[in-house]
Amino acid sequence: MNTKIIIAIDAMGGENAPFKNIKGVSLFLQKNKNKDFFFNLFGNEDLIKKELSKYNISSDQYKIFHSSTTVSDEETPLTAIKNSKDSSMWNSINSQITSNSNITLSAGNTGVLFVVSRMLLKTIEFVSKPALAGLWPNEKGMNVVLDLGANVECDEKNLIDFSEMGAALYKALFPNDSPKVALLNIGSEEIKGTEILKKTHAKLKEISKNGDFEFNGFIEGNKITNGESNVIVTDGFTGNIALKTAEGTVKFITDSLKQSLTSNFLAKISLIFSFFALKKFKDKLDPRKFNGAIFLGLKGPVVKSHGSTDAVGFYHSIDLCYRIIKGDLMNKIKSNLSHINNEIK
Repeated sequence: MNTKIIIAIDAMGGENAPFKNIKGVSLFLQKNKNKDFFFNLFGNEDLIKKELSKYNISSDQYKIFHSSTTVSDEETPLTAIKNSKDSSMWNSINSQITSNSNITLSAGNTGVLFVVSRMLLKTIEFVSKPALAGLWPNEKGMNVVLDLGANVECDEKNLIDFSEMGAALYKALFPNDSPKVALLNIGSEEIKGTEILKKTHAKLKEISKNGDFEFNGFIEGNKITNGESNVIVTDGFTGNIALKTAEGTVKFITDSLKQSLTSNFLAKISLIFSFFALKKFKDKLDPRKFNGAIFLGLKGPVVKSHGSTDAVGFYHSIDLCYRIIKGDLMNKIKSNLSHINNEIK
């Protein structure tokens, strides 16, 4: 690992770029005084310098790499591979090979980011399908949930890989806690679920004896947030539906609460007395705090920020990148995967 953690940022990815991207960098610098990190910034040099001039950021904290093009949200992975080899996204990923970057962050086109990352960085040996992992709050802290949409269909080998990689990510981010893996299913009984889930369950019971994680068996969707398990494993089809359902439910609850509390004069008066409780509720469910999905299974880590997030959300993605490298994620993944018996592979 480098003396300093080098974070490569696609400064042109996402809405309101590079405004929110550079402001996110500024927020991270304000909150981290140890200065054991460095930014490689990729994009239009003039626009990046214009944004940097708004903040008191020392020039020894970053280097700008001019990129002539930007990947649009409408672009397909195929056209991006053909036409975007000097884009800010492409160059930020490739900098893990050419410029000693430890990790890449982009808020750009998810499909293009995934395909280009896989093409440039390659997958870890024996990992056939990289996964998209995200953070999901629970009653006791935080869950790692994967896969969130990268792979519609998965077999037991893929789910076992996801379990080991998800446990490694959890340990890298939360070193004082133990990974507790559970398979998302329609019931908690061992007889329920598909044949793939049943086979995975049986193998994970054995693999967990290696000590990489505790295995809690099956978990139903309504138990994801109770905190008894903190690494939730599923295929990308199911995981994406679960994620979107949770996001929609949170929005429905917060919107309904806001509407109820502002519907009449008495409700507005009661809002004054419940302000701090409501603020705490809002802060706990603020999606910006969980902004950043991680591609696991590649030879270098890549984080995808939500394209529509603001500077605060982008700051949290930068912080996630920093914690991933600080927690030595890649070596933890390799160590966990090495514990899988060859006959399982």
